[in-house]
Amino acid sequence: MMKRLACASLLALVTACGSAPVAPGFYRVERGDTLSKIARSNRQSVQSIVRWNNLNNPDSIEVGQVLRVVPPGGASTSGAIRSGGGASATPRSAPAAAATDSVPSAAPASNISLIWPADGTVIRRFDGNNSKGIDISAAAGTPVVAAAAGTVVYAGNGLRGYGNLLILKHNAEYLTAYAHNRALMVKEGQSVTRGEKIAEMGDTDTDRVMLHFELRYQGRSIDPSRSLPPR
Repeated sequence: MMKRLACASLLALVTACGSAPVAPGFYRVERGDTLSKIARSNRQSVQSIVRWNNLNNPDSIEVGQVLRVVPPGGASTSGAIRSGGGASATPRSAPAAAATDSVPSAAPASNISLIWPADGTVIRRFDGNNSKGIDISAAAGTPVVAAAAGTVVYAGNGLRGYGNLLILKHNAEYLTAYAHNRALMVKEGQSVTRGEKIAEMGDTDTDRVMLHFELRYQGRSIDPSRSLPPR
């Protein structure tokens, strides 16, 4: 239960740090939303939204997930898209990748090239359910580096279960998170380059020395190994 709460808190934080406007015809899931509520607010059927977004489990949508809420090819740039709470919101422009038929519940519409954030042994891989990222084990103090250039949008230990945590925003769609660090070497608002040392591996809020590394696309966790070079 505590781990699920921690994951939900990280989801909310990542969404707040890295949310970007969605294209007309799409909706970003907010806390408290259900698929039936979203469908009702947008005057669509649940079955249609499930089909348009290739959802395997309609009961497992995540905060920050972007869903298509109009038929493919039916989005209008002049109309208003209703929010999950029923109030209308004026559509704002978004990157072209967000306006395609591909949404985070399927394959990302764009890709990001990463380097490994730390040397060590991968002791846990992404499965999308119990593991939202990968865990890398090495000696305490092992350098943790930025997997890609970006801006530090969170640096602190305010989320129970993640210890000393860093979140980097790389662009309007992608963020990476680095948890359990012994020391943080950068501050919020700081720009970092790819490969720059940003932390030292540690065991804060965990029972062994490791780096927990996550990749988020439009707020939704995806498998970081697909964007990392083979090891």
